[in-house]
Amino acid sequence: MARRTRDYDEDDVRIRPGRRGSRPRTRIRPAHEDAVTALVTAVDRGRYRCLVQDASGEREITAMRARELGRKSVVVGDRVALVGDVTGKPDTLARIVRIEPRTSTLRRTADDTDPFERVIVANADQLAIVAALADPEPRPRLIDRQLVAAYDAGMDPLLVLTKADLTSPASLLEIYDALGVPFVVTERGGELGELRDLLAGRVTVLVGHSGVGKSTLVNALVPDADRAVSHVNAVTGRGRHTSSSALALELPGGDGWIIDTPGVRSFGLAHVKPENVVDAFEDLAEGAAERCPPQCDHLQADCGLDSWVADGHAGQARLDSLRRLLRSREGEPE
Repeated sequence: MARRTRDYDEDDVRIRPGRRGSRPRTRIRPAHEDAVTALVTAVDRGRYRCLVQDASGEREITAMRARELGRKSVVVGDRVALVGDVTGKPDTLARIVRIEPRTSTLRRTADDTDPFERVIVANADQLAIVAALADPEPRPRLIDRQLVAAYDAGMDPLLVLTKADLTSPASLLEIYDALGVPFVVTERGGELGELRDLLAGRVTVLVGHSGVGKSTLVNALVPDADRAVSHVNAVTGRGRHTSSSALALELPGGDGWIIDTPGVRSFGLAHVKPENVVDAFEDLAEGAAERCPPQCDHLQADCGLDSWVADGHAGQARLDSLRRLLRSREGEPE
């Protein structure tokens, strides 16, 4: 059967009326040459506390993300460009229109199967892993994971062992001796001169299990920080989360920054590639490049690092430590 056709005239054409005053869309974004550079020091429910230091002095500004940033996340430690009201007066709000390139990103995932990584802090150069020697007991597997995150981010790790007045640090330090990680041991009410020296002139992120004394350290290092301090549950042996978000604090005298982060009970590493961890071991990285088969995870039977160590290019303890860190990526139970 022949298909029926219909003749159309102008009365059949539906014209969608345009909106008055609307501008055509464009991919061109304003350059914001007059934007003010600031440091993000805190994030709270879509509002960003930013510190501006310029010729007129130092001031804190509250800002929001501009729509043009899209889905880019803004985190503590970011250097950003601000426009709008940048006076810092009460009830004013600026806009973050640009995130400057990051020198480092500390990341984690919810667990080892989660494909979505979360940036915790940007532009820090040192990761201070805070662990209590007792009350609560130290968790070497969690420390291992945080070391892996530091190596992946290109940050220098630092072990900060607290509550040495309760027990000796010897057994825990023995585990990390082959890694050559710098460490400092503190006790409740003790002097923090050695720790201050290790923090001087650097941007340091503090991470650790809840209840290890991280907030106590922050309050001692920055007396006006007023971070809440938790107590360890006598039944579970776990601390209570007291810091709900990351906070950047300048050390007295302007000699560096510390960034306090919420206490964690897990540290997912789904985003970490084995080669990023190996690169932190200079004496083993060369052997991995020369002798390991393609896509070697350094845990397999034909890993070339075994012959590299056997030939005396590196110590067995170093290889054992590397493999322990790599296994921590596999989600093995503690």
